[in-house]
Amino acid sequence: MARAICILTGYFRAFGVVRLRVNESGCLTISGEFSGLPPGKHGLQVHCFGDVSNDWISAGPPYNPYNKTNGAQEENRYAASLGVNVNEDGLAKLDVQVSHLHLTGIHSIIGRTLVIHQSEDEPGKSDKEDSIMAGSDGSAVAWGVIGICQSNIPEDYLEEKN
Repeated sequence: MARAICILTGYFRAFGVVRLRVNESGCLTISGEFSGLPPGKHGLQVHCFGDVSNDWISAGPPYNPYNKTNGAQEENRYAASLGVNVNEDGLAKLDVQVSHLHLTGIHSIIGRTLVIHQSEDEPGKSDKEDSIMAGSDGSAVAWGVIGICQSNIPEDYLEEKN
C-alpha cells in the first residue's frame, strides 16, 4: 500500500504532520493534525515543486494536472485544492478521501509541496482579481515537501509516535 508523509512548518510556530495513503478502494486518504495556526478557514493546496529553498514561494503555483480554472463548481476546482478549518486554539485536524490525487504515476504528488495558506480558498466566488485562477487564498502560513513513507510500518505504530 503506497504511503507518504509531509511535515509542515512555517510562521506563527506552525507545525503539522500529514499522512497520505492509498486505501483499499484506491482513494487517497489524507489525514493530519496541525498546531500554531491562526484560527479560521485556510486554503490547503499541493504546489507544483518540492522546493522550499525560499519558503513556500519557490514551490511554484498550485498543482493543476488537469488544467482546471479553479472555478466555484466542485468539478472545475484544481485537483490539489483542499482546505482546513482551525479552531480558536490554533489546532486543526484533517481527514479526507479524494480520488483525484495520486501517490504514483504521472500525476503523483510525491516530491511536491503541501501549503497551508492564510485565507480560505474561495475559487471564483469573489471579485478579487486572482479569485478564479488562484483562489485568492493569500500568503502561506505553513509548508512542507511530501515524501515517501515506509509502507511496511504498521499504521498504529505511526499513530503512536505522533
